[in-house]
Amino acid sequence: MTTKTKSTNVYLHALIRTLRKIAREHKVRVWSAVADILERPRRKRVTVNLSKINRLTKEGETVVVPGKVLGGGELDHPLTIAAFAFSENARQKIVKTGGRVLTIEDLLKENPTGSNVKIII
Repeated sequence: MTTKTKSTNVYLHALIRTLRKIAREHKVRVWSAVADILERPRRKRVTVNLSKINRLTKEGETVVVPGKVLGGGELDHPLTIAAFAFSENARQKIVKTGGRVLTIEDLLKENPTGSNVKIII
């Protein structure tokens, strides 16, 4: 008999609970979709390079990455990017272009209705 193991990251579990709660309260699907992606096993976690974010976005958009943002590539327009984790190189490049770096919790507090938020996986 095999048992399914779960992540022991307490912060991740709390974030998933908070996402689901806000999704229910505001009747917003975007936060429950982010929670579903974050619940995946570690080997299926999302990692996104800045080059992909740059291709899929326009100036001034708000993006959520339910995983880690890596510094591969360049950004040529300012964005607000919220993610579970950032590499230091990615964080520096985002700030250098005039963008904002947020945790997913910070974005939830700023925009609980999830309006104009784009999920990138």
